[in-house]
Amino acid sequence: METSPATKVRMSRQRSRDTQVELALRRILHAKGLRYRVHQRPIKGVRREADVVFGPARLAVFVDGCFWHGCPQHATWPKNNAEFWRLKIEGNRARDLDTDARLAAEGWLAVRVWEHEEPAQAADRITALVASRRRR
Repeated sequence: METSPATKVRMSRQRSRDTQVELALRRILHAKGLRYRVHQRPIKGVRREADVVFGPARLAVFVDGCFWHGCPQHATWPKNNAEFWRLKIEGNRARDLDTDARLAAEGWLAVRVWEHEEPAQAADRITALVASRRRR
């Protein structure tokens, strides 16, 4: 079954950066005194962009959408074009694992934040990780 025109329009409007969750997380991190870069590639030669990057701490934060990255709690599998979407979402999951492994090989820590997570709790977790990695 092919994707309907209405669905195509809705999907094309989905933001890939500066989402509400991402902006809320960044506001809280900034209010906690943390400084970071946004939408950067943590390591050269790898065309993967982190949403928030703490260079000196070598920590890259990715804010993952529940649908696009196959959240274990909230993932849904569309009935229309089911095979396409299954391949797309599973491909995203595989790429995320590969990204995490590539970053780890270069001494970076990848932190995944699901869009359903409370931004304040995610910010607390990130703040603690940044602090611990800076102490090294």
